[in-house]
Amino acid sequence: MELGRSFELSERRRRPGLEGSMPVLFASVPPTYTPRNLAKVLARFAGIPVHDRMTEHTITNAVCHVLYERGTRLVFIDDVHLLNTRTRPGADTSDQVKTLMERVPATFVLAGVNVEDSPLLTGPRGAQLAARCKLLRTPPLLNGTPEQKRMWRTLLGDMEGALRLARHRPGTLVRHAAYIHLRTGGVMASLSLLVREAAIRSILDGSLAITKKQLSQVLLDVQATTAARATLRQRPGS
Repeated sequence: MELGRSFELSERRRRPGLEGSMPVLFASVPPTYTPRNLAKVLARFAGIPVHDRMTEHTITNAVCHVLYERGTRLVFIDDVHLLNTRTRPGADTSDQVKTLMERVPATFVLAGVNVEDSPLLTGPRGAQLAARCKLLRTPPLLNGTPEQKRMWRTLLGDMEGALRLARHRPGTLVRHAAYIHLRTGGVMASLSLLVREAAIRSILDGSLAITKKQLSQVLLDVQATTAARATLRQRPGS
């Protein structure tokens, strides 16, 4: 989402005056996926009205037409690890994605969890999709070497700059960079949850500033909590 937001803002600065343009489209694979359901999700984002009697072909044509007319250049499809190309619905929906990639003049970004180990890229259908894509891994950010520490602190500084808390002291998140990395393991979802909930807490208690105490009170996801406990146990003297 952040990549899509940054790209859209960049496009609008670079090409001002393009009223009605839609540089980015974002959609997630629906839990009960079929080619028609995926087309409906894309249509909903693009603002295309869809009624029950519209066929998959009609919806797909409408989506492709609108994306072309509105100058869409980046298409995000999230949760692609849900697609199982060994099943008929998964194979058909995979074919739908390939069709969209061929008809829409945009870069497609397919995001998922453990995609390499999922059924998405297996079998004849999966091989066709794999031949059209490059695999970019997004591991958690590390905090060991000087360069890794610099990148981690830059990220925290950018997040802090987006806060709108009247009494927050700039540099607080950066100052607690090691603690925040211990809590989140460098995972973006856990980091976002930690900062967002701490900010909400500061609004509710009237302090309007994030502190380490507030950060420590946030209960994170199971994976981040388990990893943090394991790291603490491995430390000397723990």
